[in-house]
Amino acid sequence: MKLDAALPPVQLKDVPSIAKAAQEIGFDALWTQETQHDPFLPCALIAEHSTTLNFGTAIAVSFARSPANLAYTAWDLAAQSGGRFILGLGTQVKAHIERRFGMTWPESVTGQLREQIQVIRAFWDTWQNGTKLNFRGEYYKATLMSPFFQPPPLPSPIFLENGGGQGGGIPIYIAGVNTGLAKLAGELCEGFHAHAFNSPLYMQEVILPAIVDGLQKSGRSRKDFTISMSPFVATSPEEEAFVRTQIAFYASTPSYHAVMDLHGWSQTAQQLSGYAAKGEWAEMPMLITDEMLQEFCLVTTQENLANDLKSRYEGIADRITLYTPFVPKEKDGWWRRLAKAFN
Repeated sequence: MKLDAALPPVQLKDVPSIAKAAQEIGFDALWTQETQHDPFLPCALIAEHSTTLNFGTAIAVSFARSPANLAYTAWDLAAQSGGRFILGLGTQVKAHIERRFGMTWPESVTGQLREQIQVIRAFWDTWQNGTKLNFRGEYYKATLMSPFFQPPPLPSPIFLENGGGQGGGIPIYIAGVNTGLAKLAGELCEGFHAHAFNSPLYMQEVILPAIVDGLQKSGRSRKDFTISMSPFVATSPEEEAFVRTQIAFYASTPSYHAVMDLHGWSQTAQQLSGYAAKGEWAEMPMLITDEMLQEFCLVTTQENLANDLKSRYEGIADRITLYTPFVPKEKDGWWRRLAKAFN
């Protein structure tokens, strides 16, 4: 089980120092997010200002981009870093795709994402092996690749050693909450970014079986696949209050209700959705009981955190990224001890 770090929402000028600090602390990977900033631009700086640190997007919004955009960007980052880049994709939700990005929400989320990944890999196969580009699907058609627009192949170790069970390439992780995307990840990808709004029970009973179904379809086993988790952790009353707010926000999202349903808290999820629809955010954390907090968050002490994380997620997660972003010069000694316990 590896310990990774999350890049905080900072300006690009701050990324080099954070990348250097993350490598020095001992994190295995540094993940960028698509919240207030583009997720790919920091990756170029992380590659330039580190030598052993893996890095990737967790996540980049896939439906806001074309497969060609994603293929070119990932190719360049893999080349620049010597194969340390991981392409992490997520679909986001309908309201954001339509109203924030101005794009079209597909009839089939898994159907479009499946094709998007297939087109990306088709580009990579063309660039690496000279295979004629000829993808024709329901959502995408990609049939043109002239030499002027074709990047040179990647060195063989970068391309061949990182491709998981998919015949070589750059690792692709996809994110999700429900079984459709988990199964698709097992079938087509090298990893899965589990949503922070999660519980060990939900992972064991819902997500892992779906991933295994997908892996079996692709002729692979669990050892061929990486599950990355970003658990909520609270080691103080202040952190508990913050986590309650985050849980209330995520639990109010209808597409995430399956997590609440499994634990028998469907009625609370509906109440939270009602508050969110009216913009009554302050009332929502009060609906998150201590029992809910314990299910969705690891409540522990800083001293016991490493052991408790390993115990809680053993057999579930291969990579752990605390939901709290890594900020250099804030608890560096504690971060270093935590990273050493894992990496």
